[in-house]
Amino acid sequence: MAKKTSRQYVCRACGAAHAKWAGQCDACQEWNTLEEMAVEPLAASSATTRAGKGRRVQLHGLGGKVELPPRTGTGIAELDRVLGGGLVPASVVLVGGDPGIGKSTLLLQAASRLAGKGERVLYISGEEAVDQIRLRAMRLGVVENSLDLAASINVADIVATLEAEPDVKVVVIDSIQTMWLETVDSAPGTVSQVRACAFELIRAAKRRGFSLILVGHVTKEGALAGPRVLEHMVDAVMYFEGDRGHQFRILRAAKNRYGATDEIGVFAMTDRGLEEVSNPSALFLAERRGNIAGSAVFAGLEGTRPVLLEVQALLAPKGGDGAPRRAVVGWDTGRLAMLLAVLETRCGVKLSGMDVYLNVAGGLKVAEPAADLAVAAALVSAATGVPTSPGEVYFGEVGLSGEVRQVAQADARLKEAAKLGFTQAVLPRRIARGNARSRPPEGMSLRELGHISDLVGPDVEAE
Repeated sequence: MAKKTSRQYVCRACGAAHAKWAGQCDACQEWNTLEEMAVEPLAASSATTRAGKGRRVQLHGLGGKVELPPRTGTGIAELDRVLGGGLVPASVVLVGGDPGIGKSTLLLQAASRLAGKGERVLYISGEEAVDQIRLRAMRLGVVENSLDLAASINVADIVATLEAEPDVKVVVIDSIQTMWLETVDSAPGTVSQVRACAFELIRAAKRRGFSLILVGHVTKEGALAGPRVLEHMVDAVMYFEGDRGHQFRILRAAKNRYGATDEIGVFAMTDRGLEEVSNPSALFLAERRGNIAGSAVFAGLEGTRPVLLEVQALLAPKGGDGAPRRAVVGWDTGRLAMLLAVLETRCGVKLSGMDVYLNVAGGLKVAEPAADLAVAAALVSAATGVPTSPGEVYFGEVGLSGEVRQVAQADARLKEAAKLGFTQAVLPRRIARGNARSRPPEGMSLRELGHISDLVGPDVEAE
């Protein structure tokens, strides 16, 4: 007699299992994340129920010669940068992003360029018909390449097709949330279906040796939809970010077993699809006006790439009787509150009665603490009405006591600023280590600060 299938509830945020549904997950404290899934009973002959049925695992020493994995370039330099140099055979890449941000466009362009180089590439869509993909390829101008297309959501059929095509090198699945496995008793997109479908596709990629790219949807909070375990199953996780009000798109690596994390690729959305931006600093600063108070240029670092951005600040008298407003775009709100407190407590800049608006122009989100000094310069400029010098860049971390701390790769930031024509850099006071203190680029002067009060100057107050 067949055993009855039991039910349990799994949190899509952390993967914790619960015997009954609850509004809040006890493990991660997230609300409304439990989804029902079926649990098949284990067979009586299962290896997990009988001792001694497993085979001994071969052990290896830590030493030994290891060759770097071969890579296949996609033909898109910005995508290869984020991947770490290209696609690795038998690797699995998960690409997430908001609806309409350009995930399918980017992957169709990459798949088409790979096919144009003679690689056998399969593009399988569970969201669009083949004719819809052809129409998009016509708009992108990539119809001349021999790319194989398919429209299916049945994972069993997809795996059978892949087993029958031994020369396939790259497979794109758009998207994993639409895939369906008939052995799992739930609808596509649920935790159990996403996990089971991903497992079958990943196992086929590892067995056959082709590179697998999965497209993933994101929730309203920006996290990848489905079980969190999906991110642990794949080799690389990339997020495609951008504001629809801007033409820029940022591809960011959050995980990469074959390359660096926090690397970014910059693209511009045009009527011919996504175009690479080889010099994002020049693009982000293209519309900057250097004679406006409340603006400062930040020499940032995204992965291994230095990027120059404009930080804009605006102060306005507080409206009404409530608390002053703090509106931030592209930076951390909590860090802004800390920096405002440091400026008021350590430097006497009175901002507690002002509404503060802060914006990182261009749509890029800045996470590194090195932006503190640039934000402080923009706030002081807005408070005094005195513009910063148009040929000046800023970078440095500000501590709670007002000290300006060192940041990584200062030389790379300075070289990028000098390349774009900046003549002065405001940075933390550098500590010489022996006689190895580096020199600034030719034509650039340095203004080194030890405390934030050196930037503010005496008797500065917001009007």
